[in-house]
Amino acid sequence: MGPFHDLKNELLGPEALRALQRERLRVLLAELRTNPFYQARFKAAQLNETALAAAALERLPFLTKTELQRDQAAVPPFGTNRTYPLNAYNRFNHSSGTSGAGPLRWLDTPDSWAWMARSWSHIFHAAGVRENDRVCFAFSFGPFLGFWTAYEAATRYGVLAFPAGGMSTHARLRFLLDNGITVVCCTPTYALRMAQTAHEEGINIALSPVRMLIVAGEPGGSVPATRARIAGAWGARCVDHYGMTETGPVSFECPSVPGRMHIIESEFIAECVDPATGVPVADGARGELVLTNLGRLGSPVLRYRTGDVVALRASAPCPCGRSFAALEGGILGRVDDMLVVRGVNVYPTAIEDTIRRLPVAEYRVDVTTVRAMTEIQIRIEADPGEDGLDVARQLSAALTQTLGLRVPVELLPAGTLPRFEMKANRWQIQRES
Repeated sequence: MGPFHDLKNELLGPEALRALQRERLRVLLAELRTNPFYQARFKAAQLNETALAAAALERLPFLTKTELQRDQAAVPPFGTNRTYPLNAYNRFNHSSGTSGAGPLRWLDTPDSWAWMARSWSHIFHAAGVRENDRVCFAFSFGPFLGFWTAYEAATRYGVLAFPAGGMSTHARLRFLLDNGITVVCCTPTYALRMAQTAHEEGINIALSPVRMLIVAGEPGGSVPATRARIAGAWGARCVDHYGMTETGPVSFECPSVPGRMHIIESEFIAECVDPATGVPVADGARGELVLTNLGRLGSPVLRYRTGDVVALRASAPCPCGRSFAALEGGILGRVDDMLVVRGVNVYPTAIEDTIRRLPVAEYRVDVTTVRAMTEIQIRIEADPGEDGLDVARQLSAALTQTLGLRVPVELLPAGTLPRFEMKANRWQIQRES
């Protein structure tokens, strides 16, 4: 494989890595002299040229998604986070908008796009993707960043890349089998859906050439029971990674420690803070992930509060030989997803991990709030051939043991609940007076 895959920075020691980050941050801050969005932020924070030249990250203000949305609303359609004239940009994408506030629009220059593709090479290399692999992208190609960056990075990486947009699940399965696909990229939900469809159609997908699934887009890739279920159904490895429209591809799963994700620290500076105070948490403690990308000069994010809950362990030697910081257990949840049900903190990832240990084909969580009291109810479909009532009873007992709460579980007929190709929307929240 050629120079596109120069991954020598993965082998840097901690001191050399910090020096590289400081230099790249200095270059980025100097480039932002022509970025109206950041110039306004620096002025408001009373950061002059001298302070910025020092490249002291902790002096820079945090950035939130709300601030980006307000900027785009004030200066439609793209906002002011542009370092260069508009004609320097040739890529448009937007986020999924699942937070309820609408999607974020994002522009990229050719150089920024190439930087994201190079970041993807870390993901492919650590996963063990090699030049004789056939990689299929099992999703419809819409305006979402991850689809396009992953596909184009695969072509630059040197593998044979197969787009599988505009197909039914049945057609995609035939496409995988007919073309001898060895690696599938999709969401965790869709990996399970394809496996279920294969079972219904009498296809033993575990006997296919697929040896690996690279999943992202949902926390499910970091949920142990979901990962195990995907791997078992496909007879293949399930590899997680993480990224966002605002940041680009951020991390890759450690090849030596499953469930651990390394931040690509040659391209990002990662922090972990208390969501309420913004104060750094202890090494390895849970907190909110804050990211600064160092190579997306056309539209970067500096100290971006992702809203994702992680346990960030600072650079230390890993059995894989890398000193990149690690997210232990991957993405553990969302800051804004936690519910308090009868005094108990409930995270969606804990619910999913419990459900995926049982033969449940699909599920939905209904959340209601009445007179400030939050309650949840889970509706499920059992796997074909299973005693659904028994599965519901087992799940109710498992949830009580896991959460310390009694959670009602209702069994629904097969085919009642929606199936998802993109990010699943299984949590239905209704607030009543």
